Amino acid sequence: MENPQIKVIVTGVTGMVGEGVMLEALRSPFVKEVLAISRKPSGHKHPKLKEYFLADFYEPEEIKEVVKDYDACLFCLGVSSVGMKEEEFRRKTYDLTLGFAAQMPKNISFSYISGMSTDSTEKGSIMWARVKGKTENDLKKMGFRDSYSFRPGYLQPMRGNKFTLKYYKYIDWMYPLLLLVAGKTASTLEELAKAMIEVAAFPTEKKTIEVVDIKALAEQMSHRI
Repeated sequence: MENPQIKVIVTGVTGMVGEGVMLEALRSPFVKEVLAISRKPSGHKHPKLKEYFLADFYEPEEIKEVVKDYDACLFCLGVSSVGMKEEEFRRKTYDLTLGFAAQMPKNISFSYISGMSTDSTEKGSIMWARVKGKTENDLKKMGFRDSYSFRPGYLQPMRGNKFTLKYYKYIDWMYPLLLLVAGKTASTLEELAKAMIEVAAFPTEKKTIEVVDIKALAEQMSHRI
């Protein structure tokens, strides 16, 4: 397939990561339609963009018919574990993600944004890493055509995004320095978005995508355009 034209679902579009992934998908010549599923409007308009408002992500059964003709789901919805006990974080991470994924057609490519240092053994001492590890593992058991786990570290936001967290403007200057001293822990949000679109349109054998892989896949996508 030289020039695929895929239809993608994006979640989390009213957050920094999901918005960035959605905008990159709208720009991509390989994406013909984007369905943003969120609780409220994204604030963006585009000929490729459709929006579906889901009031309760813990009860997503209503979307089963809506998503049946899509090729890929780029799942960008997530929360920080700061201040949470394991039961609450598991509900907002594992339960929510697996419940949403269960509504997807099996012939879809499902990409989940996890995090650097996620614990695939599910047995380590770091709570969030165990929960995300179990989420990754169980998504891969759901029988999708493809299932990818993206593990970004620090993400440099895109310019002009509406939902960039305010504290980024105070640390924005650090990114070039971070690349010099710890390049394997940092990438741009644009690179993450391009990498997610790359695997959705052009499947790859590697399913757990670390920071170095994100950069390589983003470069592949840039060369295709």
